[in-house]
Amino acid sequence: MEAVMRDPILFGDYRTALSETEPRVYEDIQDYDASKALFQEIHEEYNENKSGMNLVLFDDALEHLTRVHRIIRIERGHALLVGVGGSGKQSLTKLAAFAAGCEVFEITLSRGYSESNFRDDLKALYLKLGIENKKTVFLFTDAHVAEEGFLELINNMLTSGIVPALFPDDEKESVLNQLRDEALTMGAGPSKESVWQYFVNKSANNLHIVLAMSPVGDTLRTRCRNFPGESPMVPEAHSAAVIAHVCMVHSSVGDHSKLFQQKLRRCNYVTPKNYLDFISTYSNLLEEKDQYILAQCKHLEVGLDKLKEASEQLLDLNVKLAEQKVVLAEKSIACETMLNEIGTNTTVAEEKKTLAEDKAKEIEEQNKVIAVEKKEAESSLTEALPALEAARKALEALDKSDVTEIRSFAKPPKQVQVVCECILVMRGYKDISWQSAKGMMSEANFLRSLMTMDYDSIHYTQVKIVKGYLKDLQTSFEEMQAISKAGSGMLKFVEAIMGYCETAREIKPKREKVARLEKNFFQSKKELELIQSELNKIQKELHALGEKYQAAIEEKGQLQNEAELMEKRLIAADKLISGLSSENIRWTQDLEELKQRRVRLLGDCLIAAAFLSYVGAFSWDFRNEMVYNVWVKDVQERSIPLSQPFKVESLLTDEVEISRWGSEGLPPDELSVQNGILTSRGSRFAMCIDPQQQALNWIKKKEQNNNLKISSFNDPDFLKQLEMAIKYGFPFLFQDVDEYIDPVIDNVLEKNVKGAEGRQVLTLGDKEVDYDPNFKLYLNTKLSNPKYSPSVFGKAIVINYTVTLKGLEDQLLSVIMGFEKKELEEQREHLIQETSNNKKLLKNLGDSLLRELATSTGNMLDNTELVNTLEETKSKASEVFEKLQLAEKTSVAIDELRDSYRPAAKRGAILFFVLTEMALVNSMYQYSLASYLEVFDFSLRRSLPDSVLLKRLKNIMTTLTYSVYNYGCTGLFERHKLLFSFNMTIKIEQAEGRSPQEELEFFIKGNLSLEKSRRKKPCDWLADQGWEDIVKLGELFPEHFGSLSDDVEKHSSDWKSWYDLDGPEQAQFPMKYEENLSAFQKLLLLRCFRVDRIYRAVTDYITVTMGEKYVQPPVISFDAIYDQSTPSSPIVFILSPGSDPATDLMKLAERSGFGDNKFKFLAMGQGQEKVALQLLEKAASRGQWLMLQNCHLLVKWLKDLEKCLEKITKPNPNFRLWVTTNPIPDFPIGILQKSLKVVTEPPNGLKLNIRGTYSKVSTETLISCPHPAFSSLVYVLAFFHAVVQERRKYGKIGWNVSYDFNESDFFVSGTGVI
Repeated sequence: MEAVMRDPILFGDYRTALSETEPRVYEDIQDYDASKALFQEIHEEYNENKSGMNLVLFDDALEHLTRVHRIIRIERGHALLVGVGGSGKQSLTKLAAFAAGCEVFEITLSRGYSESNFRDDLKALYLKLGIENKKTVFLFTDAHVAEEGFLELINNMLTSGIVPALFPDDEKESVLNQLRDEALTMGAGPSKESVWQYFVNKSANNLHIVLAMSPVGDTLRTRCRNFPGESPMVPEAHSAAVIAHVCMVHSSVGDHSKLFQQKLRRCNYVTPKNYLDFISTYSNLLEEKDQYILAQCKHLEVGLDKLKEASEQLLDLNVKLAEQKVVLAEKSIACETMLNEIGTNTTVAEEKKTLAEDKAKEIEEQNKVIAVEKKEAESSLTEALPALEAARKALEALDKSDVTEIRSFAKPPKQVQVVCECILVMRGYKDISWQSAKGMMSEANFLRSLMTMDYDSIHYTQVKIVKGYLKDLQTSFEEMQAISKAGSGMLKFVEAIMGYCETAREIKPKREKVARLEKNFFQSKKELELIQSELNKIQKELHALGEKYQAAIEEKGQLQNEAELMEKRLIAADKLISGLSSENIRWTQDLEELKQRRVRLLGDCLIAAAFLSYVGAFSWDFRNEMVYNVWVKDVQERSIPLSQPFKVESLLTDEVEISRWGSEGLPPDELSVQNGILTSRGSRFAMCIDPQQQALNWIKKKEQNNNLKISSFNDPDFLKQLEMAIKYGFPFLFQDVDEYIDPVIDNVLEKNVKGAEGRQVLTLGDKEVDYDPNFKLYLNTKLSNPKYSPSVFGKAIVINYTVTLKGLEDQLLSVIMGFEKKELEEQREHLIQETSNNKKLLKNLGDSLLRELATSTGNMLDNTELVNTLEETKSKASEVFEKLQLAEKTSVAIDELRDSYRPAAKRGAILFFVLTEMALVNSMYQYSLASYLEVFDFSLRRSLPDSVLLKRLKNIMTTLTYSVYNYGCTGLFERHKLLFSFNMTIKIEQAEGRSPQEELEFFIKGNLSLEKSRRKKPCDWLADQGWEDIVKLGELFPEHFGSLSDDVEKHSSDWKSWYDLDGPEQAQFPMKYEENLSAFQKLLLLRCFRVDRIYRAVTDYITVTMGEKYVQPPVISFDAIYDQSTPSSPIVFILSPGSDPATDLMKLAERSGFGDNKFKFLAMGQGQEKVALQLLEKAASRGQWLMLQNCHLLVKWLKDLEKCLEKITKPNPNFRLWVTTNPIPDFPIGILQKSLKVVTEPPNGLKLNIRGTYSKVSTETLISCPHPAFSSLVYVLAFFHAVVQERRKYGKIGWNVSYDFNESDFFVSGTGVI
């Protein structure tokens, strides 16, 4: 101790700092001289490699150097050095960095140095850290704070590892490209985010920030307040109170741990990990619950806004609908008027249309006649056209020279002149002469004019004159051609024209008729056009009216639709408002409550985080005291907002989840619910102290659908199974954990996960395993009070699942009701399940209402489906709510009836704890809840039925108490049976309100004070300790013993007479104490005077209180043991010296039909392990009996036996396993808990011993000898045997040789008598 506590305390790993080959060992440097020698050598090396630095290494400097060096050697270790200028902060940092193998990085200030320059320097630093992988100390002094904003960047580096947005995108991409391969190799994901996170983590791991600040002035104080490192969710007003409470909680847990150790002999260690876990849990829980409440508030606000919107729309719609109805009526009248006008105009249009159609028919007929006449005329005319065409071609054949030739004649040939004159006549010349002809022919376009002249305009007179000329001419075409080419052409032309004119004269009447008809046709056509014009006008008007009418109809329809929509919206709004009116009120209240809860989260999460971090190992009483009497009170005194009344369960779970846990096998009592919370919500993996295996069964059922893997540290392949579970995210359960936890799983317990979110790995043994975040680890031990090291308490959350009296009482009440009122209990269980489902449904329906309202788009009132859904949901919610109310009433009625059976359940719970407490006396006295429930069921069946409830309860409690007494005594050594009876009596009395705990503690301990009382002992015959006890008794219980000291002093002779009696406990107590004291208080009085008579007095006390049968343990009956046994529970014989149950067991086997090959024996020893397991497997399948003797010789193998028994789930009903063992501390608890334990030991006292001997002597033996003295001799022999065995208590006194006179001696002697 002196070596550990001596000054100085200097620990470090810098002894080998200058050697690159030797490993660094963190060790005690011993003293200043050793430290100075090491640092001087480092200093000299520094001066050789770096710039020279003069240092005086005095003692304080060595301490500072050691601390700074230790901080820098820690991964992500940062330091704040506070000292006035010139105190050596920078020099010591540089030397410590050199010793730690780190470079030093400092910024260099220049004129105009700003944040942008600082950021550039930080970029260079991070490239050195992340790309070059250099461990670097960033030395930052108060002189470097050119701008206060620099400290914000430093704060970011300390909290998150990097400055946000330090690198622009292009530079960031360059960093990512340089590191991508390395990141993938180290297990990071391929995404940019994963590689960037790898860079940040790598940089942060290589970075050590040392802030060197001066305490002069308020600058440092102000800066520390600006960057406190606290949770941003804790308001500044409550920050100091929260910090103080956190410290108080940590201290209080240490105090309660000491008290826990003193009262219950149970360990709990408070480690720094608990403290850090507390802070981390508080921060996470505060953020999680705040986000949850914000989301809830948002949903409620949206829902309320929608309802408010519907209310406003309802008012607005009523006004709009009234206005709309007026407009709709006006539009209807206007449409009617327009419709009448359209009808009138339509009639006129129809008349016009008929007229037009008639006219069109008339025109069509005329057109047909014209076509016929015109066709006839044109057909006649067509006959003349070829000749006319030939004439034209003849003219075309002439050219100007031919005409000039004729014109040049002074006196032309007669034929030529006649032809020319004919042309003059045809052209209407009045002067018919050669001169006129020449003039005509001198025209520029003479030939063209002939071809284009109007032949139809030649009059008949002209035709007659021309014909006359031609008749007189008497010249043929050939002759004319010989005379003149031009003449012949014009002759041909004239003859053709004459032929045409003759034809035209003949068809002229027809043409005139056609012209007349066409004129009439055109007239009719004009009339038709006029009619059609009028019709078109009317139709346009009709079309315009139609469009107008259609528009009016559409407008009216639109108004009608709007009115109908408004009606629908009114109905929908009314449904919403009336249907959700209760929700509106409730949501408003809930919203307000949530806002208040959000404020109160500050204190609620503080208590809840402390609960999750600290209370797991404590019993319910300690938890209740710490949480509600210490922590809650402290939060209230510090005025931190807190819910009233505060319940841990209300914040960390809900009724739906608790009900689900119940259906999975977790008891519904408060402690079990708390344990469920700790197991499910704790930040560390759960280490369950679970002697009754309730946690084990719950976890198995809870995780059965998640591919739960179960193993133990004794399984050779547990690491492989664990690896698979970690890799694929399966839950993993270590069962049967003892006090040693294999360190190979330390990394798993501590969740030492490396890598980014894309790929996380965890080191398991000597290999890295991919880590799935869904992985869960549970550890479970059957030990009722394991002694774990503090490291286990730091790595895992130790949870005490030991059943409580109240919890067990509720479980046993269910068992009683299942037996007494099975239908009622089934109804209750169904009701609980239904209530759970309905509460879950009600919550889901409420969430559904809010979700539907929140997600609705557009006008909510138009969404018919939404309104119907809301209405249906509301209807269902109302129905469910009514069911819940009915269930609550029914539950109250059922609970009233159940509570009437509670006294029997309470007695059962008390008796179970009496049994389990015997394990404190001897480790072999282990009892499981499952085996106790078998005794409980047996007692219910054995107890006498009665129609009167009180009598029935009395029968149950009487039978149960005696059954448990017999069951317990069967497995107890004789020396412990009276203790068992006394403990049972006291616990039952205390449950009835008698024998207070204070009286019991005095009875057990007496006066433990080391100080003597001031009052002197009045009499010599009384022992000194006895007088001290008398004084203390009077002080503790003045009501009954206040005058005891005076009474003893004043009536010393009376007390001495009573004191001197051989059996004072059976005599009357002096003075008033005989009448005024209870039976137990008389024990207290007797204890003060005659401690030696307490054993006998306790026997009398039990006899008076419980009955004589509770001080007469039952005689061991092998037939009764067989009746109590089951195929799944082994029978363990706990041997005492000289006892051997093999003979009796063979007799039992013969009587039960299991003789010969059906009963297998095996004496355990080295090499028998496999044989035993093979025999066990055969016996379990074939229904044989197997006896394994002396199992204490193979303690380690018993673990294998326990596993093998667990695997036998469906043994043959006739199978029984009998095990004999000496009492040893390492016997597997699992076997002991599930077994029926039998102690084979002679009973205490002559009477009980003789009774035990006679129980083994059969009637056939007694009557086998006809001699009349034989039975008397057997009695004498039994009496002698009992005396000899009782003498063993006194050791060798009176005996030459220590010898265990056993049953074999008795039966051998009996044979001799015969």
